[in-house]
Amino acid sequence: MDKNALFKKFVAFSSAVHQLTNEMTKDVKSEALTPVQYKILEYIAISQPVTLSEISECMHMSMPNTSRELRKLSEKQLCEKAADIEDRRKQFVRLSMQGEAMMSEAFQRIESRFVDRINNASEEDLKEIEHALDLLHRKVFY
Repeated sequence: MDKNALFKKFVAFSSAVHQLTNEMTKDVKSEALTPVQYKILEYIAISQPVTLSEISECMHMSMPNTSRELRKLSEKQLCEKAADIEDRRKQFVRLSMQGEAMMSEAFQRIESRFVDRINNASEEDLKEIEHALDLLHRKVFY
């Protein structure tokens, strides 16, 4: 197996994932949110509860910038912080009820676009896609 050729395929795949993600998430966020704020909410929705440092690391943002964006999202009542029961110094961030509703609506629109993309796939193709996604998640994106 030529690992360099495999890496080049991975880079092309990663680029295609980013392009498709941008296409599928276009126009799903509220006008009241910046793209960074939407991405933070998306990350929280999928991974909650999360810590400030986890958000900072995932978003490639400094801790002060992450903290500022979370404060803005909290002011918009889209997320909330809660202290860890075992370590009161540690805080977890999760979506508020309003944030859950907003992200649920966004994910429904994204799902609709996804279903449109795979609408003509056969049952066998869908099983292969599911297997490929599971394999990538297990072996590459763990």
